[in-house]
Amino acid sequence: MPSSTDVAIIGGGAIGSAVAYFLLSDPAWKGRVTVVERDPTYRRASSALSASSIRQQFSTPENIRMSRFGFAFLAEVGRHLAVGGEAPEIGLTTRGYLYLATPGHAAALRENHAIQRAERAEIALLSPAELAARFPWMSFDGVALGSLGLAGEGWFDGYGLMQAFRRKAKSLGAVYLDAEAAAIRTDRSRVTAVRLANGDEIACGALVNAAGPWARAVAAMAGIPLPVEARRRCIFVFDARRTFPDCPLVIDPSGVFFRAEGAYFIAGTSPPKDEDLHELPLEVDHRLFDDVLWPALAARVPAFEAIKPVNAWAGYYEYNTFDQNAVLGPHPEIANFFFANGFSGHGIQQSPAAGRAVAELIAHGRFASLDLSIFGYARIAAGRPVVEKNVIG
Repeated sequence: MPSSTDVAIIGGGAIGSAVAYFLLSDPAWKGRVTVVERDPTYRRASSALSASSIRQQFSTPENIRMSRFGFAFLAEVGRHLAVGGEAPEIGLTTRGYLYLATPGHAAALRENHAIQRAERAEIALLSPAELAARFPWMSFDGVALGSLGLAGEGWFDGYGLMQAFRRKAKSLGAVYLDAEAAAIRTDRSRVTAVRLANGDEIACGALVNAAGPWARAVAAMAGIPLPVEARRRCIFVFDARRTFPDCPLVIDPSGVFFRAEGAYFIAGTSPPKDEDLHELPLEVDHRLFDDVLWPALAARVPAFEAIKPVNAWAGYYEYNTFDQNAVLGPHPEIANFFFANGFSGHGIQQSPAAGRAVAELIAHGRFASLDLSIFGYARIAAGRPVVEKNVIG
């Protein structure tokens, strides 16, 4: 185990491993990188339990730009993350998101569309008649407008992406420790070391908090408040009598989403606000399927009136309770403490852009590719939220 490192990263999931990869693949970076991961099985990691989709349909330009880079990266993941001539396969499926809006929300969809088009995202606004012509197997009762991604959206194997980042980072020299961070030592305005649960200590030149749903606890070790909670989300797999080869990822006005998954479908929704508590056990709440999902699915797709649940799992969103957007970059006062947190369900899709951004800040002292300063920690201290209108759950 190293007694010192140039950069210590707490959390070896997709975000932490992406930071390690981008740092070590940057010709300007000559330092050492150590990743501290308490669960090498990744059994509870969000990277392993995500529905793993990517979209450009955001209302914030910076989120759209992150997704544009992310999709381009995923499309060529074999070139970026191959190790020893072996290219990873993440099963990227290019299929659009379809947002459905009621009359009361149609104006917001049009406003979002204008921003998306200004960012060169290929998104089409469709009337109910156009929707019915394109998707005749779906009901559009109560729908005034639809927004469909035509390119740069889809889904993939999130666990496979995380493992590919990890393997590549290790091949470039990253040291992964199967250990738990127990304390962070600071001296005035700098982090100086990370103490592990076994008592060992690693001196570091910089620290990256990539602890996912447990980022708040890591920040607290340095005396920093961070509004990130582990919010449980349940995903249900179901079988239907029919399949729809053109099925997009549908965001229903009810908040329910569904998409194809091989020969099956998956669906999910956020729980009621009064039940959406921090770090609930990772146990599936089957009431959601019976009471919320199934009625909404059957109303939207008549063929879904007769479906059969075949599997389900629960994972955590690292939910930023302040504004449901990422927290990226250095702390304003502890300048070598870097955040890569609070993605609120967007982490796996934003991991390439977030990893590159934090790596650039460490290696170059600035954002060299995308200016993501809008997501800096200072906005939290100033009470200045970034309002993203297209948040799912």
